[in-house]
Amino acid sequence: MADCLFCAIVAGEVPAFKVVDSPDGVGFLDVRPVFKGHVLVVPRSHVPQLVDLSPELLPGFFALVQRVAAAVPLATRAKGTFVAMNNIVSQSVPHLHAHVVPRTKGDGLRGFFWPRHKYDSDEEAASYARSIADALG
Repeated sequence: MADCLFCAIVAGEVPAFKVVDSPDGVGFLDVRPVFKGHVLVVPRSHVPQLVDLSPELLPGFFALVQRVAAAVPLATRAKGTFVAMNNIVSQSVPHLHAHVVPRTKGDGLRGFFWPRHKYDSDEEAASYARSIADALG
């Protein structure tokens, strides 16, 4: 879809630190991560919100989210993940995306207050992306 940042990332027109690119979707690092290693997983086609995702695409998309949720702790040494999805409200890009955020006990994340952290450099972001991609196999 024209003017959709995530469609442009899927198409390779906008650079991103991709961790997975599959028929079921694309996963890439959030540029404003809650914690380093925070991945956004999007369907390949433009879908504004979860209720718009066709039933045929649900199993593959959520299997991809599940795979990313398993890989992020392995790659980041986190103890688990927080997986979330906004629909319209608080959805900064109107393209369905699942947040997979690495979590550790005592990390300071409380409720729906999401502090944001930056990567120190593109090299650091690329290193996180490679680690997660490697953990995905």
